[in-house]
Amino acid sequence: MKRFAAVILAALLTMLVVVGCSSNQSATTTSEKTSTTEKQAKNETIILATTTSTKDTGLLDALIPAFEKKTGITVKTIAVGTGEALKMGERGDADVLLVHARPAEDEFMAKGFGKVRKDVMHNDFVFIGPKNDSAGVKDSTSAAEGFKKVAAKKATFVSRGDDSGTYKKELQIWKKSGIKPQGDWYVKTGQGMAATIRIANEKQGYTLSDRGTYLVQKGNIDLVIVLEKSKDLLNPYGVIIVNPDKFPKVNVDGATEFSDFITSPEGQKIIADFGKDKYGQSLFIPDAVKSAK
Repeated sequence: MKRFAAVILAALLTMLVVVGCSSNQSATTTSEKTSTTEKQAKNETIILATTTSTKDTGLLDALIPAFEKKTGITVKTIAVGTGEALKMGERGDADVLLVHARPAEDEFMAKGFGKVRKDVMHNDFVFIGPKNDSAGVKDSTSAAEGFKKVAAKKATFVSRGDDSGTYKKELQIWKKSGIKPQGDWYVKTGQGMAATIRIANEKQGYTLSDRGTYLVQKGNIDLVIVLEKSKDLLNPYGVIIVNPDKFPKVNVDGATEFSDFITSPEGQKIIADFGKDKYGQSLFIPDAVKSAK
């Protein structure tokens, strides 16, 4: 009888220990789940303000799904000109920027609107125009010289005129050429790169484009590259995390994860491979991880 009672008591004690351990494990698991849920809720969405070229080329369609799958963070993309993207950052209306106007980016950082800026990638601008190249741009040694020839001939030049990174580059080249473009031959669209190329094609005029957007549009237009690969046509892109010290509502954690992803080996590989299957060449060259090329 005593032995039986001892067995029962031991069994009860064992059950209590098991229940206690299970409760602690359950509590730990619940705590971990709560922590994960809270993190996901905090980083649920980020607002990315970016240039139209990253959208028009389709690069974002390759980068963003990979990022969202890896992190669980949803990206709300607003594709505008680089100038407007930077203004969104200055107002705190975006969490992270992907832009291509280095002088304007440096000014943005100097004013304290950005927390961190990183090099991401580059491509280059191309000077495109009609096949007969009526202004004789092909013989130019620089974009500035080519612009001079277009102005001298008063050949139609179609400008974005929209404060984009491409428009900022165009203005730099006009300044270097010593010419202030004006007159009926100089047309401003106020639209994105793809639309501007289509308008230039309709008018059989010249325009400045990033190479990626031109390659995407190439099959739909008659315009050709009349000048490329001169030193004044380089087109670098950077990613900027908006400064949470100025704008506390900025999702700095999510923005940091996005910045880290597109400059990581995985993100850089996506950039390096993008366009190869369809165009036979990369539309963008990765700059954060050189081995990704």
